[in-house]
Amino acid sequence: MKVKVIGIPVLDQERALQFYTNKLGFIKKHDVPLGGGNRWLTVVSKDEPDGVEVLLEPSPNHFEPAKTYQNALFEAGIPYTQINVDNLQEEYDRLINLDVEFKMTPTEMGNVKIAILNDTCGNYIQLIEMLQ
Repeated sequence: MKVKVIGIPVLDQERALQFYTNKLGFIKKHDVPLGGGNRWLTVVSKDEPDGVEVLLEPSPNHFEPAKTYQNALFEAGIPYTQINVDNLQEEYDRLINLDVEFKMTPTEMGNVKIAILNDTCGNYIQLIEMLQ
């Protein structure tokens, strides 16, 4: 078994696509209309185009438990998922220059350095650099 797709609920798929591609640097992999204005919309790392796909999944406003879960994580400041980077300080500086909002600036915690950003679509995302 191996992971091929991981979903992140987003409040606006087009806005998420712009953020994840223009700011975070991912590339669009799939964009398939599903009806009702929803899409099977995935992005991948430009460094691993055949790697794990991130599904920018329409946040299910019609399904209250999922909406409640996403809102609760955001309100508590808990990241929805994590993205690894090679050099967190460089990535942080690059993203700050693109006006990305951070909840936590780069902080060392044991053998990792983390930062937390707002993806503008209802989620905090943790960036992590392994130090050892």
